Amino acid sequence: MSFETLLVANRGEIALSIIEACRELGIRSIAVHSEADADMPYLRLADGSVCIGPAEPTKSYLNIAAIISAAELTGAEAIHPGYGFLAEDPHFVEVC
Repeated sequence: MSFETLLVANRGEIALSIIEACRELGIRSIAVHSEADADMPYLRLADGSVCIGPAEPTKSYLNIAAIISAAELTGAEAIHPGYGFLAEDPHFVEVC
């Protein structure tokens, strides 16, 4: 399966690495961020970004509904959970 747009469902250095890989592969990247992370450097490198909620991770980076909504809103065909957060949540895989 191929895709043109990837939603990066993580933050910081992990998100930055994924976004850089997307650029090398010619894949459009959409980064997510909490309200507290709105000025993080990885957001400037991404092709787009979406705020997914307040600073508290359970209300943003761990909020499965917010992540899926961000993917739908941006037309992302794939979601990369990164490391930690949703990458360690088997329910996220089931929902996707």
